[in-house]
Amino acid sequence: MNSEIFYWWCTALMVAIHAGFLAYEMGASRSKNALASGIKNLIAFAFLVPAFYYVGWWIYLSFPTGLTISEAGAAGLPWSANMGPNVTDHTSGVFYAAFTLFAATTASIMSGSVIERIRISGFTILALVLGAVVWNLGAAWGWHPQGWLTSTFGLHDTAAAGCVHTVAGFFTLGVLLNLGPRIGRYNADGSMNEIAGHNMPMSLIGLMLIVMGFFGFLGGCIIYTADGWTTIYNTPTNLSAFAFNTLMGVAGGMIGAYIMTRDPFWMMSGALIGVIASGSGLDLYYPGLAFLNSFAAGLVIPKVNDLIVRRFRIDDAVGAVAVHGVTGVWGVIAMGVFASGYPNIAGPETSIYGQAFSAVIFAVLGFVPGYALSYVLKVFGLLRAGKEAEIAGLDKVEVPAMAYPEARIPAFEHHLHASPAE
Repeated sequence: MNSEIFYWWCTALMVAIHAGFLAYEMGASRSKNALASGIKNLIAFAFLVPAFYYVGWWIYLSFPTGLTISEAGAAGLPWSANMGPNVTDHTSGVFYAAFTLFAATTASIMSGSVIERIRISGFTILALVLGAVVWNLGAAWGWHPQGWLTSTFGLHDTAAAGCVHTVAGFFTLGVLLNLGPRIGRYNADGSMNEIAGHNMPMSLIGLMLIVMGFFGFLGGCIIYTADGWTTIYNTPTNLSAFAFNTLMGVAGGMIGAYIMTRDPFWMMSGALIGVIASGSGLDLYYPGLAFLNSFAAGLVIPKVNDLIVRRFRIDDAVGAVAVHGVTGVWGVIAMGVFASGYPNIAGPETSIYGQAFSAVIFAVLGFVPGYALSYVLKVFGLLRAGKEAEIAGLDKVEVPAMAYPEARIPAFEHHLHASPAE
């Protein structure tokens, strides 16, 4: 029952991540796209809940050994006794709920990068495939006690830097290659124009909400048992280890990104960089090491984003490929660098080779379906909004509402010194 209560509140905290994504993406958009950018998150969340119930949980339980179906998957079938109310079962429902929020978070990572030009219908299809199928394969392979990346290569990825962030970041990269940049983002000579969002304070508040929600996300990465806390791999840990290293990672990433950019948006993105950079070894690192590792990532990742956006002209509106994809790879490999030789319950000890190989698998697992599916949507005209709609603003086309209707009402009409309220 204590376990049930714990995961209930972890799930509730994770909802704050989606409030955060909603706010920071709307703020990062121009006002003509604010609602269309935000509503994508609401739609993805709503659709992913039943998708994870009917498909996602079964995939996670069925494929730890690769692409062969495990008998354990039967517990995740929607007609299974585990998938409904049962007064003798205190864990199935809350585990499903927590993993559903992991899936929704994974899908939302893509959402900010594609703002201001993607069709909501196309985004919803991409989000469902990423959150209900692709991520679950990565989690089954590397974030599962019997996952083949752990049992064969010794992968240790406690806070899902690989199976969530790397997979989502590289899925996003595949989508962006087919989606293309926003109109006006790049000039004929290759130079880039800045496209500022309309509300930086809203974005900062949203990013801070994501940081708050990550305490629920990271809490959900710990297994509560009668004998104490363990990681997803059944290795011993406790909430104290997570508390030390989560806070130190957040602070390290923020400070590093602030020193490098002086940009408030990147300072708060640095908090996410910090958590991800130390995520794979969050249960093991000395707090000072977590701080330094995350600080270094905070210094480097904004420059990686500059390379992606300026050199390769990939219009990642919020830097998700760098913040989640590249930092996720960093986090997985860092575990091999700093904690090589740590024993796993099942499989070989952690190694640099095993961590690096697993990071490549996660990147490929994300990129290939992201590119392939978005290419198909592009062919059928379902990926990108039309030129006229993009210029006018997606809110006019996609959303039957206005974000700021008062902005079109003049303060005074007919030269009368009276407000509309008077």
